[in-house]
Amino acid sequence: MATLEEKVLDEALLLPNDRRAALVDQLLRSLNLPTGEDLDRLWAEEAERRLREIRAGEVEPVSGEQVREEVRKRFKGA
Repeated sequence: MATLEEKVLDEALLLPNDRRAALVDQLLRSLNLPTGEDLDRLWAEEAERRLREIRAGEVEPVSGEQVREEVRKRFKGA
């Protein structure tokens, strides 16, 4: 037997794209996630925290290329 979530998803997928997009927007808003200035403030705080960790020698910075290579390795066999 299908769960409520599966039933709702099945029904939502029958909607036209514009109605699905509106539904997604309403669902995301219902989560009360930070937006706008709050989100900017949270990212600034995160950047400051990471910079403090680097300056204190708690972490080593990693280049973007190193990160991309690691992701390629991890997902190559997936």
